[in-house]
Amino acid sequence: MGFLGFLRRSRHERTGYELYGAAVAAARDPYFYTGLGVPDTLDGRFDLVGLHAFLVIRRLQGLPEPGPALAQALFDAMFNDMDVNLREMGVGDLAVGKKVRAMWEAFHGRAAAYQAAMKAGDSGALAAALERNVWRGTPAGAAAAELARIALAQDTHLARQDLATLARGAVAFLPAARAVA
Repeated sequence: MGFLGFLRRSRHERTGYELYGAAVAAARDPYFYTGLGVPDTLDGRFDLVGLHAFLVIRRLQGLPEPGPALAQALFDAMFNDMDVNLREMGVGDLAVGKKVRAMWEAFHGRAAAYQAAMKAGDSGALAAALERNVWRGTPAGAAAAELARIALAQDTHLARQDLATLARGAVAFLPAARAVA
């Protein structure tokens, strides 16, 4: 980043990283992996991080400014982190851009499927999308339905969090096992 690179930074960059960090922490809840059988792999973790980031972005996009700007800052933080992680895993510089782009496209596809199901109030469609993406088509049955219920409970919980709190980078998720209890 050159001498003046700091001028190009979003004024919401730090908040975006804080919101993203909360989504990552929520996605690491052991219940997803032990209770629901989400694959504890790079792909499985990516999908859960993506789901939680989507839920926060969905909430922020429904709010007045700076909600949409914060949603973009969270998205930017997520994919900057993906870039860094790929480099730390030893992916070559020439391949990183292509891999991040593929992850970006995957996230957008998943977000569109989740958004359509949630907007329609169709928990079955949400469970099917989660099964297709999180379990990569491996039958998950009741686990996918439970993950859909958790996502919907988190969405309701996030809807109660106000813009002022979110703008400070504070977002709270329910513990996964208790989200549907």
